[in-house]
Amino acid sequence: MRIALITGASSGLGRQYARWCADHKAADEIWAIARRQERLEELKSELSCPVRPIPLDLADTKSLDELEHMLAEEKAKDPSFEVSLLVNAAGFGKFGTYEDMTREEVDKMVDLNCRAVVDMTQIALPYMGKGGHIIQIASSASFQPLPGLNVYAASKAFVRSYTRALRFELRGKGIFVTAVCPLWVKTEFIKVARDTRNGHTVNHPFPQLSAAHVVNWSMLVNRINYPIATCCITGFIMRIADKILPAPLIMWAWEGLRRI
Repeated sequence: MRIALITGASSGLGRQYARWCADHKAADEIWAIARRQERLEELKSELSCPVRPIPLDLADTKSLDELEHMLAEEKAKDPSFEVSLLVNAAGFGKFGTYEDMTREEVDKMVDLNCRAVVDMTQIALPYMGKGGHIIQIASSASFQPLPGLNVYAASKAFVRSYTRALRFELRGKGIFVTAVCPLWVKTEFIKVARDTRNGHTVNHPFPQLSAAHVVNWSMLVNRINYPIATCCITGFIMRIADKILPAPLIMWAWEGLRRI
């Protein structure tokens, strides 16, 4: 049996990747992982593909232990069991400078955006083989330091760097790996990001892409095993700018843009 492991499946990009997986019959069963069980049950009733709701908080390492045990149990019952698709879409971001952030908020960003991504990948890889696909949700914020969004941008830079190195390590194994680096996406992210001591360090996040566009484009990019999916021309320009412009210049430009 082939399964798709999708984190952050209760909303946003994770939910859209689950829809894509069902529509394209990319797996025999989707293991949908998120904290909100009621949202996962809604997803299960919505999709034609079998869905296994798995309510877990990936910021808690015990949740990862539980998932690792579940995978081992399935493999013991069915030797053909494999993970055909891993999507690490669970993420967390907050607008604000260091003065606006609590230690709990910054710790949660690092735990969920960095450690959980690595842990999920480490857990899934033993069950993946030729024809497997890995999607890691980074961000166009990963291309440069962003004051007012400092920890989030740094955490996504980690995801992008980690993904590129992992892709190199997996060369020859037939496992395709892509870091997805879109601009703002029309999801619940912005509402959650503003819920902090100063939610207006970024006044007007734009332009905003649809979740369906990001998912469709990134899966196309992943099929050719390209390492980065920017999903739009603006993101591509940001990626190139990161390679040729000094970071202080980019930060000063961002300092003006975020206040518009």
